Amino acid sequence: MTTPLSLDLDSESTAPLLADVLAQCAIDPDLGALLRTIAHAAIPLGLRLAQGHVPGDPTAIVGTNESGDRVKALDLAAHLHYLDALAGASVSQVLSEEAEGVIRLNPQGKYDVAMDPIDGSGSIGIGAPLGALFSIFPAGHDFLREGREMIAAAYVSFGHSVDFGYSTGEGVAIATLDPISRQWHVDAPSVSIQPESSTVAFNASNLRRWEPGLRAYVDGLLQGADGPRRRDFNMRWIAAAVGDLHRILRQGGTFLLPADPRPAYRDGYLRLVYEAFPIAFLIEAAGGSATDGRVDILDKTPASHHAKTPLVFGSRNEVAVIGDHLTA
Repeated sequence: MTTPLSLDLDSESTAPLLADVLAQCAIDPDLGALLRTIAHAAIPLGLRLAQGHVPGDPTAIVGTNESGDRVKALDLAAHLHYLDALAGASVSQVLSEEAEGVIRLNPQGKYDVAMDPIDGSGSIGIGAPLGALFSIFPAGHDFLREGREMIAAAYVSFGHSVDFGYSTGEGVAIATLDPISRQWHVDAPSVSIQPESSTVAFNASNLRRWEPGLRAYVDGLLQGADGPRRRDFNMRWIAAAVGDLHRILRQGGTFLLPADPRPAYRDGYLRLVYEAFPIAFLIEAAGGSATDGRVDILDKTPASHHAKTPLVFGSRNEVAVIGDHLTA
């Protein structure tokens, strides 16, 4: 008989603490402190998300952001919360999805941070996975820089667990929050993505709008073992890129969100600087690939702070197959 899983909420993790792991890394101590700041700031946000509608409506519309999206109360609260936290770190300036321009913090700061405070905010209040994304650059004059200039990236996944993933370029580590002790434990110190995958995340409702090469690619997936790919595929669509990022880092897979003719999607939908850049940095550090279908994401330079891009990321071989269909 299988031993049942213990429900002892006071049991302690044997995984090392995030603070200890960062202290042992051969990185600038100020960068380690910045990563700890981002992780620590996620704790009250995760707890507020878990409260749902109990203390008030987190979905109340409070405005419209630069990209034309409706801003919910918790979008704005998360933006202000992270700004307060980053003001205490060595951060020179911040670019946020919820602000039109660059926000100056500390002229002497060593880093610039671009962030999406709540990724997947269309699902706020319904218990679906959400997250936050962070690009970290050395301090400079602007955020209109090639992605290869990044020195670190991080994300937070708010699901049935709260997880914090980060990379300084050499591998990816993931820590999970113990909600009892409010301590982060690094349970996956070295994440790698296998080159092959049979799980692909895409929004099938948009298929009719895609260019012929992508429609042919999906048709091959749907034929499964009876088609040209000679194996079956699964589809997983979370509707929050950070949720798919977290799943792919944990389990493997590929994500596809291309451009299409609709005005809001002509250049892709995800924002390059604070969504696609951190995802690409993390995916590449874990051995995967991230492109816009044709060009590596980190080789791109944004034309504006809130520029959009198509995004394909995950298992290297599957990303290459998608690219082949787009360039055939």
